[in-house]
Amino acid sequence: MADPCTQYKDMKSYWDIPGMKAGVVTGKTAWALLQYAKAKGFALPSFNCTTSSSCNAVLEAAAKIGMPAYIQFSEGGAAFFAGKSLPNDKGKLQGSILGACAGAHYVRNVAPAYGIPVLVHSDHCAKKLLPWFDGMLEADEAYFKANGEPLFSSHMLDLSEEPHEENVGICAKYLKRMAPMDLILEMEIGITGGVEDGVDNSGVAKDKLYSTPEDTELVWNTLSPISPMFTIAAAFGNVHGVYKPGNVKLQPDLLHKFQQNLGPKVGYEKPFFFVFHGGSGSEKADIHTAVDAGVVKMNVDTDTQWAYWEGLLKFYKAKEGYLQGQIGNPEGEDKPNKSYYDPRKWVRESEVSMSARVEESCNDLKNVN
Repeated sequence: MADPCTQYKDMKSYWDIPGMKAGVVTGKTAWALLQYAKAKGFALPSFNCTTSSSCNAVLEAAAKIGMPAYIQFSEGGAAFFAGKSLPNDKGKLQGSILGACAGAHYVRNVAPAYGIPVLVHSDHCAKKLLPWFDGMLEADEAYFKANGEPLFSSHMLDLSEEPHEENVGICAKYLKRMAPMDLILEMEIGITGGVEDGVDNSGVAKDKLYSTPEDTELVWNTLSPISPMFTIAAAFGNVHGVYKPGNVKLQPDLLHKFQQNLGPKVGYEKPFFFVFHGGSGSEKADIHTAVDAGVVKMNVDTDTQWAYWEGLLKFYKAKEGYLQGQIGNPEGEDKPNKSYYDPRKWVRESEVSMSARVEESCNDLKNVN
């Protein structure tokens, strides 16, 4: 069997991919973009967004460097996007469904103006959150019926806390539903440590932080007959959040071993498309090793959360004397401060700071023009 990514090896630009356009891309075009990235030796950073403002920060950075963007919504982030006052009942998660779909529609509306392709993705979905996944798939199916493509580019199932065979089996069931729409499935094996979106895996057994060749091979053997459009977030010591150097033992070379195990059986090198979870705070060398091993997407959240906050923090420190009341500042007791506390002023500072951090992640992953 020939490596399907080979066709993109000599392609000069991702714009030469059939169907490529500015705005949200889905289906075979989105998958071809991941194949192109793998062939060219770079990966796409994917950023968790919770507001239109954070979406804009990602799009701004991607447009500046002229490369594709990847925007994703977690279940909690999606609920926040819709509004925390809305009902989001356990077992229904209607607020999270609404927020994720609203986010996807927002990106679909504004992304073409930024002039770059964008993938829209839903992040970690544990077994208890499957009503959220089901709701998004219903929205995909309705959008597909009306427009010939799904609303989202891809979705992630994170059933890594379940027995491995059950995890893979449920993923297969959902991939069968997604395949007719050419939706990309991201699945996780092994557990990403740390805390993310209210899920605490900080006390997980260390052996759960590392996947095995047998784990990845079972995924391939089960999912590839259904559709080639799936990626694996295989665990190689990944941890959500940022920790002091030495506290996290990443082993990205494991990804090479997984490729070397399966490659001879399918007839070409690096058949897997991997995803790097817990990318914030990772050493650049580990990132580069992972990309060389077939990582095509890396999640970034904690670093951009800090960057967004830091923009506001620096603004407050610089303008503190103008932010203590509506009237009165260092220039005079009767001087108005509206131009300083106007949300457009300080939210924009957060966007600029986050956008710069998005650019840094793109550089780390060689996602540069």
